[in-house]
Amino acid sequence: MQFQQGRPPIGVVFDSAMGSSIDDALALGLLFGLQGKNECRVISVSVSKCNLKAAAFADALVRFYTGPPGPFGVPMAIGMATTGLMPDDTPMLTVPLARQDPEGKPLYTRGVAKLNDTADTSALIRNAFTAQFDDNALVVLTGPATNLAKVLDLPGATEVIARKVRLLAVYAGDFPGGPADPHIKADLASARRLFAEWPTPIVAAGVEMGAALLFPSASLEKEFSWSPNHPVVDAYRAYHSQPFDAPSGAMVAALYAVRPEAGYFKLSDPGIIQVQDDGRTRFQASGGGKHRYLIADPAQKEKILQAYTELASTKPVPRAPRFRLQQKKQAEEKKQ
Repeated sequence: MQFQQGRPPIGVVFDSAMGSSIDDALALGLLFGLQGKNECRVISVSVSKCNLKAAAFADALVRFYTGPPGPFGVPMAIGMATTGLMPDDTPMLTVPLARQDPEGKPLYTRGVAKLNDTADTSALIRNAFTAQFDDNALVVLTGPATNLAKVLDLPGATEVIARKVRLLAVYAGDFPGGPADPHIKADLASARRLFAEWPTPIVAAGVEMGAALLFPSASLEKEFSWSPNHPVVDAYRAYHSQPFDAPSGAMVAALYAVRPEAGYFKLSDPGIIQVQDDGRTRFQASGGGKHRYLIADPAQKEKILQAYTELASTKPVPRAPRFRLQQKKQAEEKKQ
C-alpha cells in the first residue's frame, strides 16, 4: 500500500538586497514568524548582490530564527549573485556580524565566509521550485531582479515556474506614478525582463506602500526584548540612529504574499506593469493583465503594524523534520 504525504504549507523563495535597508531583514524575520505558525515554509534565501557579508548576515538570520540545524545537521544554503561590483559593506551588516561572545566567538552563528560557502542562485531557486507541489510556491522579491532574471534563462524554467509558483510579490516601483525606484535602476534590464516574461501573476508593493507603513522602532525595546542579543535589533540600530521608524516595503510584499486574503491591503485592477528607460514604472489597466499593485488602506494600518511586530519578533521555531507517512507509521509500529 502506498502512503501519500500531506500537502505542506506553501513554500516561499525570498530574494533580497540584504544590507541595503533594514526592511529586508525584518521581512525575512516576518516570514519565519509565519513559518512558526505553519502558514508557510521558507524554502530558499538569496541575495541579489555580490557581497559576502550580505550572504553571511542572511545566513545568520536563518540560523537565528530556525535554531540549530536539524537532525541531519544540514543548514539552509544561501544563494549569492556573483556578477557586478561588490557593494560596500553597510553598518547593518558589519555591526551584528562583528559581535562576539565572551569566548571571542561570533555571537551570531553563520557558515558563510567565502564564495564557496554560498550557492548558485539560479540552481538554488530552480531546485526550490521543483521540490514543491504544483501551485504551492511563492516568490518574494525585495531587491533588484538580477537573480530571478537568471532563473528565466535556465532551460524549461518558465514552464516549471508556471506550474509550481502561485504568485510573485515584489517590492518595486512607485504607483500609480512616481520617481524611479533604486531597486529597478540597479538592474534595469532584469527588471524589464521580469515584468515582461514572468509567467505567473505579479503583485507589486511600491515604494509608497513602505512610506505609508513605518515599522515602529519602539517594538525593539518591547516585542524583541525576549532576547538580550538579537541580530535584527543590532542591524536596525546600526542602520539608523534611534528612534527611527523605518519604511517597510519589503515587509508589505512578504505579508501580502502569505496572507493575501487577510484584507490588509487593497488591490488595483488587473493590468500590465512596464519599466521605463529611466527606471520608473508605468501601470496600464488591462482586463487580461497579470499584474496588480497594492494600495494602502488606512483602516488596516494598526492591524498591519501589529502583525509586523508579532511576526518579526518571533522566538526561534526549529523546523521539524518531514517524514513520509509510511516511514512514520513504520517507526510507530516498531515501538509497539
